[in-house]
Amino acid sequence: MTTVNNQLMMMENEQGGEMMNFDQVKAALEKRGYAVSSFETAKDAADYLDQQIDEVSVSFGGSLTLSEMGVPKRLALHNTLCLPSQMYDDELGEVDPIKAMSTDVFLTSVNALAETGEMISIDGIGNRVASMMYGHKKVYLVIGRNKLAENFEKAVWRARNIAAPQNAKRLHMKTPCAVTGRCHDCSSPERICRGVSVLLGKMFRMEMEVILINEDLGL
Repeated sequence: MTTVNNQLMMMENEQGGEMMNFDQVKAALEKRGYAVSSFETAKDAADYLDQQIDEVSVSFGGSLTLSEMGVPKRLALHNTLCLPSQMYDDELGEVDPIKAMSTDVFLTSVNALAETGEMISIDGIGNRVASMMYGHKKVYLVIGRNKLAENFEKAVWRARNIAAPQNAKRLHMKTPCAVTGRCHDCSSPERICRGVSVLLGKMFRMEMEVILINEDLGL
């Protein structure tokens, strides 16, 4: 196994399991103005979201975490869903990227969360990073324990060298990172790292709640 792959595995192990510290990250997030709820299982978190979000308009960022939890299908039963793309089942709601930017509620995940409270996200289109910062009454950021990193620098490293390469591979993009599993800061036409956002604190004039889950979810 290559040195690069060893480093990737070490970073991934450091971010989950026994190395995570929900108490510390919860305190850091609350200090930055977020409401924070933590759950032992994805099912518990999905039940909570299903209870909290009712009879409103809802949209999502591209999120394997939420798909794995079954949240879109559950919310579609008693909310109006407006979807950013066909990545979700068209039967769940209307597909309209523009309207999806201004629903009452927006749910997404992030690519990395530092225990010091910063959240890192990388996008190719930009709807996710734009919507988590503006346009909605409330935003839920749903984060599994595998997204945690010790500090800001390691969170950025995770977003660029773990999440982005795995997403590029999943989407069958022809990029160097999809082959090697690490960022090359490439100029590939299919590069998915087009915009990087850093949430340093809760945005003004919008409710924001972070949902921490003690399971590995998403990439």
